[in-house]
Amino acid sequence: MIRRSFPSIRASAVLVTVLCFWQVGVAGQNSLVPRTPDGRPDLSGTWNFSTAAPMQRPEELADKAVLTAEAAAEYEQRVAARRRAGDSPSETASLESRVSYEQAIWLERGDQLTERRTSLVVDPPNGRVPAQTQVAQIRTATRRDARNRAPRGPEDRNIAERCVMGFNSGPPMTPSAYNNNVQIFQTSSYVVILNEMVYKAQVVPLDKRPHRPSHVRQWAGDSRARWEGDALVIATTNLLREISLDGSSANLHLVERLTRVGEGMLTCLFTVTDSASWEAPLDGEVHMTHTGEPLYEYACHEGNYSMATALSGARSGPRGRWAVTAAKPLEPTKEDP
Repeated sequence: MIRRSFPSIRASAVLVTVLCFWQVGVAGQNSLVPRTPDGRPDLSGTWNFSTAAPMQRPEELADKAVLTAEAAAEYEQRVAARRRAGDSPSETASLESRVSYEQAIWLERGDQLTERRTSLVVDPPNGRVPAQTQVAQIRTATRRDARNRAPRGPEDRNIAERCVMGFNSGPPMTPSAYNNNVQIFQTSSYVVILNEMVYKAQVVPLDKRPHRPSHVRQWAGDSRARWEGDALVIATTNLLREISLDGSSANLHLVERLTRVGEGMLTCLFTVTDSASWEAPLDGEVHMTHTGEPLYEYACHEGNYSMATALSGARSGPRGRWAVTAAKPLEPTKEDP
């Protein structure tokens, strides 16, 4: 893969930029890109961003950012074999094997390496997420302890488990086990990005209005958009807590550059900088393909009995009562609101 260049926007101490980059023609416009009546690229439709590429490059692949066709095919076969390990449709097979078989049916992981890339992270050159800061390590450990202990309440559980937001729905959108679909609605005044996972709708105005005050925080942040040529640039601030990137903080500033490549693809190049979480910025790339499929409702909130069951189970019995009583509440760091 040829590393695409784009303007550096790392001047902020805490900055996340997502750039969706597309190839332009000689005249500055891609003639294959469908356009709206006002001449803007038509980003609307349903898009799938599944891929077999992990967020971080496997350490054994070292500096191999892109594999040969033969190596990519072998890698994809290994991924498929690993996912099939222990699968069995037989009713006489072990419970573990039958559960694994059922999971193989409803999971929606990608089975191919996009552009034969070995990771979504393209910079640092090793394809790895930079090391966490000391503050972030403490924050991550606190969250891990909250997950492992008897929960005091639903706030001790992560936002995906609580049906607040799906981790792959972002921001930024990153592939996960299933529901890697997004539908985009577009007018001259607004763009709406609707993720299938937990059915999160990001309504983004295009009227140059300022961001909300910094103390007004939302789970998906506060977004504003503008056009730069054929790229739709979406700036997001005011996040409430962690997002799809594990270990992130509320201090993120996100900029998405959404651009359409031809008839059926969006190519997303993103830059992540969060000085409260990582020691260096990172760049990543996600490709989306247009589908003719509808977006199905993800009714996670309705009848979320798992949360009530988990809480009641943790609180039952002497050990459970002791754990709930003795557990320390989550202590926010100075970087968290």
